Amino acid sequence: MPKTVLFLAILVAAATGWWLLDLGQIGWLAGIQQMQLQFSEIFQQHPISVVCAFFGIFTLSAALAIPGASILMLIAGASFGLFWGTALSLFASTTGATLSMLAARHFLRPQVERSVGHRLSGINAGLARDGALYLFSLRMAPLIPFIILNPALGLTQLKTWTFFWVSAIGMLAGTAVYVNAGRELAMLTSPADILSPSLIAALAMIGLLPLLASKLTRSLRPAMATKANNS
Repeated sequence: MPKTVLFLAILVAAATGWWLLDLGQIGWLAGIQQMQLQFSEIFQQHPISVVCAFFGIFTLSAALAIPGASILMLIAGASFGLFWGTALSLFASTTGATLSMLAARHFLRPQVERSVGHRLSGINAGLARDGALYLFSLRMAPLIPFIILNPALGLTQLKTWTFFWVSAIGMLAGTAVYVNAGRELAMLTSPADILSPSLIAALAMIGLLPLLASKLTRSLRPAMATKANNS
């Protein structure tokens, strides 16, 4: 929570400074708007190619655990809107995670065992105890980094389809939050718009999401315990 408050304070201070000093005249916003306009023209001319290119880049980055997923989700929101941006980002990230899991299961098992083998006992215990709910909780509140979690799950008995749909549901909220922030950023027309309630709320949700995810997973623990006792 303190980090969120500090982030918003810096954001408000920066926006106030831009307004007082009239820094919007230097053209930074016009440059961004021009880039958005050019992208919109390309997208209108070649929609399928643009969507496929974005999906391929996002899927590859997710499969290889390359940092930058949050930036790609912001771009998706600015470029494709909330609904399609969320759908495209979620499908790409889930596909990439699944490819990473399958690569570990079928092609890279020895290497993965050497690098993340020490995590397997805990992950297997969680899956045996809570099943798909365990994966869902890890997607909502990623206590284990995805660069470790995805290949490690490839060494378990978890079914591929279960991995895919549970991962998609678990990552849906986080994806939508980032995509919505990108959509709001794309709607800026002046530096003063940074103070708009909708943009501040969208950015605040990014900071609040880990806290909400943690509370949700804690609320699911009684259901997990009940399932374990009945099994």
